[in-house]
Amino acid sequence: MRRISAVTVFCGSSIGNAPAFRDAAAALGRSLAESGRSLVYGGGHVGLMGVLADAALAAGGHVVGVIPEALVAREVGHRGLPDLRVVASMHERKALMADLGDAFIALPGGFGTLDELFEAVTWAQLGLHDKPIGLLNVGGYFDSLLRFADRSVEDGFVRAEHRELLVEGGTPEELLGALEAFEPRPASKWAGGRSLQSGDSSSDSGG
Repeated sequence: MRRISAVTVFCGSSIGNAPAFRDAAAALGRSLAESGRSLVYGGGHVGLMGVLADAALAAGGHVVGVIPEALVAREVGHRGLPDLRVVASMHERKALMADLGDAFIALPGGFGTLDELFEAVTWAQLGLHDKPIGLLNVGGYFDSLLRFADRSVEDGFVRAEHRELLVEGGTPEELLGALEAFEPRPASKWAGGRSLQSGDSSSDSGG
């Protein structure tokens, strides 16, 4: 079983319409702190990002924020963090957040959250990292996304072992346990039995 010391969390800069979203963000922040794991996140003080960070800090956790210069004002960079790293671009933000974490978790969020999540998934699909990737599926928020992933397998665009890269959990403790137990299946070939170099696009990495 792998040891996860730091978790990179993707989540909304909005709060969402349901109290369950705020509660889940706070619960994840507390769970990370109480289990001795560091939180790496997008560095904002607003929305679920702020709830997540504040809960982790209140529970005595270590929090690292990573935010681009252009978003410091818009997302209100969190001034209470012991470690707030301001970078030049969104690309640098995502790369640094990926480097700092031993695993990824997505909370509910919008397009930005999904962009970060699927970049992590694509990098894993390409073998650029082997870090586990989890969805904290609050109130079934990610159910339709998971159905889309299943449809992508059925229609030949995603391999079954790549679909398994998305680990689901209903509570922070359940999800963290699943991430620590996760062992990806080897997948050196793309769907259809041909290698990446052959040009087969059946397991689509985009581009």
